[in-house]
Amino acid sequence: MTTAAPAAETSQPMGWFRRAEAWLDDKGKGAWIVAMILGFIFIWPVGLALLFYMIWSKRMFNGSCSRRHHRRHAHFHATRSSGNSAFDAYKQETLRRLEDEQGQFEAFLQRLRDAKDKTEFDAFMEERAAEAAVSDNEPVEQDEPKKEDA
Repeated sequence: MTTAAPAAETSQPMGWFRRAEAWLDDKGKGAWIVAMILGFIFIWPVGLALLFYMIWSKRMFNGSCSRRHHRRHAHFHATRSSGNSAFDAYKQETLRRLEDEQGQFEAFLQRLRDAKDKTEFDAFMEERAAEAAVSDNEPVEQDEPKKEDA
């Protein structure tokens, strides 16, 4: 008796489900909605299950299913071993360098945003101070109490 046979039997339906999910993701949200409606028409529990799955996996309310699918698979392929240790080391080093550069670039963009916010705030404060100085220099007319002749 081997233990590989039960594992193969249980992985086959999951493989089919993953392929169907990937196919629907590639087609977009409309394909998911069509599959759900057809499920409701022919076998209502299938349509209900698809509706719950779409809500649970947040496919119902996100812009596109395929973007998330491609991002997930791109990360998987980037970390997968090619079998060539020299290439894998080069790939890991390149990915690490690119992640460092991305972090540095994001920090640079944040510094630019902060500098822009500071200059805008400083300009606002200077404008406000100039307006206050102008209003302080103008004579304020005060009404003098009128003396009534008695």
